[in-house]
Amino acid sequence: MEAYLDNSATTRCSARVQRLVLQTMDCAYGNPSSLHKKGLEAEHYVKEAAQKIAKTLKVSEKEIYFTSGGTESNNLALIGAAMANRRSGNRLVTTQIEHPSVLRAMEYLQEQGFEVVYVPVDADGILCIDALREAVDDQTILVSVMQVNNEIGAIQPIAQAAAIVHEKRPNALFHVDAVQSYGKMLIRPKRDGIDLLSVSGHKIHGPKGIGFLYKKENVKLKPLLYGGGQQAGLRSGTLPVPGIAGIGEAAAEAYECLDANVLHLQVLKRRLLVRTEQIEGVEVNGGTGADSAPHIVNLSFAGIRSEVLLHALEEAGIYVSAGSACSSSHPAPSQTLQKLGLPQERITSALRFSFCADTQPQEIDYAAQKLAELVPKLRRYTRH
Repeated sequence: MEAYLDNSATTRCSARVQRLVLQTMDCAYGNPSSLHKKGLEAEHYVKEAAQKIAKTLKVSEKEIYFTSGGTESNNLALIGAAMANRRSGNRLVTTQIEHPSVLRAMEYLQEQGFEVVYVPVDADGILCIDALREAVDDQTILVSVMQVNNEIGAIQPIAQAAAIVHEKRPNALFHVDAVQSYGKMLIRPKRDGIDLLSVSGHKIHGPKGIGFLYKKENVKLKPLLYGGGQQAGLRSGTLPVPGIAGIGEAAAEAYECLDANVLHLQVLKRRLLVRTEQIEGVEVNGGTGADSAPHIVNLSFAGIRSEVLLHALEEAGIYVSAGSACSSSHPAPSQTLQKLGLPQERITSALRFSFCADTQPQEIDYAAQKLAELVPKLRRYTRH
């Protein structure tokens, strides 16, 4: 038996998405910027995808810009906003537990002369609201907060944070990395005060190499790519029609059965927590209540290094993660877990389990069974 429990790293393309992607590759192969019939056929798929996505967010399709994924969306939002608005101020604010594509972009902007303030989080990974309020001043031009942390699943109070930012600094932009939340919860940028929002296709059963950025109308961004001026000049480059059609279909599919999917994920999460709490020396990292995402569980297994347990599970056909997949090729202690104030042994023994709507209860049971068998054996081996 196999149990794929690494859906926060990537998901399998749904059958609907696969069919549409293949259809566009076969039939809509024209350049969507071309003026002839084949170009117009391809452009139709692009517009349709933007409409599908806009509908899920209750925004205008003209506010959707396609990118290569979450990393580019985050970079375009942060670097583009900072460079376009630097005459209004030079302070940028984010949290201590953002995704590397945000943290590295902020480091780059620091090198360009911007001041970056990192707001601390509590033991469950929730940002300190008072610290955020204090961090926003009259020089702040951009605040970026990840809605769901990719390692521990902490859900940030986005609407509350946005309200504070816009109250203290009305002209500041509020950006949300929604890569782990989109498709798992309702998101309403207009209602919640979100000016910029990043999403990745392969986290919602869409293709890899495609994402989008929601940009509120009239928000100014400086482009990162220059060329033919596609997408109103904000993101030049020939549009990848199959990928765009795929992410549009994945977005529509994710929100068709959202409530049922979320309930399914919550049941799976509780099932794993109940079964693993019976294993000695297992601790949960982050919260498990209403401020925790339904599809992510982060557990530490005392006395066993993450990589050792990960590969032992792999041999049993169980696939999990030892941290952010985007930085796993450069092993290092998790910055997210460090900022929670956890001891080093707990950090180096942590694994992330993440589910999707297709994950079956039998997979959870199988993983829990193997953990119960492997953990005591590996601990004995480690002691020797």
